[in-house]
Amino acid sequence: MSKSSDAFASSRAPSIAPTEPEFDREPNAGVQLVDRPADDEFPSPGAGELDPAYPLYGAFGNRYLTRQADIESNARTYPRSLPIALRAGRGVIVEDTEGREYIDCLAGAGALALGHNHPIVVEAIRATLAEEAPFQTLDLPTPLKDRFIRELFDSLPPSFAEEFKIQFCGPSGADAIEAALKLVKTATGRRGIASFQGAYHGMTHATLGVTGEPTPRRSVGGLGGEVQFLPYPSDYRCPFGLGGEAGWAMGARYIENLLEDPNSGVLPPAGMILEVVQGEGGVNPAPDDWLRKIRDITRRRGVPLIIDEVQTGLGRTGRMYACEHAGVTPDVLVLSKAIGGGLPLSVVVYHRDLDLWKAGAHAGTFRGNQLAFASGAATIRHIMRERLDLNAETMGARLRRGLASIAADASCIGDIRGRGLMIGVEIVDDGASDGATRPAAPETARKIQYECLRRGLILELGGRFASVVRLLPPLIVSDSDIGAILDRFEAALKAVERGYASAASR
Repeated sequence: MSKSSDAFASSRAPSIAPTEPEFDREPNAGVQLVDRPADDEFPSPGAGELDPAYPLYGAFGNRYLTRQADIESNARTYPRSLPIALRAGRGVIVEDTEGREYIDCLAGAGALALGHNHPIVVEAIRATLAEEAPFQTLDLPTPLKDRFIRELFDSLPPSFAEEFKIQFCGPSGADAIEAALKLVKTATGRRGIASFQGAYHGMTHATLGVTGEPTPRRSVGGLGGEVQFLPYPSDYRCPFGLGGEAGWAMGARYIENLLEDPNSGVLPPAGMILEVVQGEGGVNPAPDDWLRKIRDITRRRGVPLIIDEVQTGLGRTGRMYACEHAGVTPDVLVLSKAIGGGLPLSVVVYHRDLDLWKAGAHAGTFRGNQLAFASGAATIRHIMRERLDLNAETMGARLRRGLASIAADASCIGDIRGRGLMIGVEIVDDGASDGATRPAAPETARKIQYECLRRGLILELGGRFASVVRLLPPLIVSDSDIGAILDRFEAALKAVERGYASAASR
């Protein structure tokens, strides 16, 4: 692994040239840069005052971050761990308000499958504007909507076209999850939902109820009274202390017994919801055999299976849809993020037998976004034509191999896992005794994320205690991009290790 410099920590970084062939044009062509504001537009810290909240911006901090902290809600999240202000993006690269460039391995939490300002998406939006299409049409039919439906169903396994229907929801994945939960409760007449430990399905009231993350749930009552959380398989942190086939088989037997035992205390649920790869929960991929077993259990017990592919859908895991790895067809498939081509869009695709709700049972003003239909259809078509799902599989394998090479000399990396371009690196306590499940090290993970940011690499954290470094680069990422990601990650990791070594010697 080549060594990366710390040059990015200075006020300017060397220019990073995108390598994706789709962007074979002049730098920043077609990207509208935001003009810098006048000096008196936002208040700035006084001369010589160093703001520790915004360490990349020198003595005067950053006026956008300062203004945001003053005026926006305390619920804001990303600027707390990624204190940067962005103004432009192209391909896998984003630029901040002072001209620094970063490789974006967050990509709108997976929403930007084609990266930033992809020509295919930009042209689709321009063409839609030129046609004077209405921006919003509620749920009225339009040619753009019809085209999007055709493209989406063409991307799904063949059985979906004949047996499934589609519901357009509000623009967020959480609203689509809400719709899916209402759908199965209406169709079955039952009330309970089976979910999984480590799950993340959204931040609305009902979706928090089926989400395992405790932090946002603590201050909100009445969430999980009718939700049963079940063990999710994990090789590294198996809930039964077994791992491998023994671990997932034990979990499947537990779930089967829970549903079949009349005295288990669990009423037959209206549905079961799961992620094929838990994203926010720490990038935990479900074994294919386990997923097939769960599909068999739910089918025999008459429990509709909801698969949440809000983050995994449209090529992210190396297949167009993550459930295809196991050859499993759910009763309900929830999609958002990438299907809009970077614009807000969400849908529920479900078996016709479940379509028992009445008119207006789930509505929303912004479910007829014509620009999102156009950009989404163009994105789906491009991913399928260019087989970017296969690029995700190839580049993801290359990234995991490189991370494994780095981990060989890094005692703080406990596990590397994922599928396609959805990868997690679990950071553990390197001072603990060796073992399969060393304690999580969230502070070390946070320092690695920060050192990566200083070197021009945007990463997210997730998992238990936020100790898993997550990588979600756009599907267009190239081999040279992967090399740059690995170089910067390795340099950041070594900087953190040097810091700990220095502290230990004092």
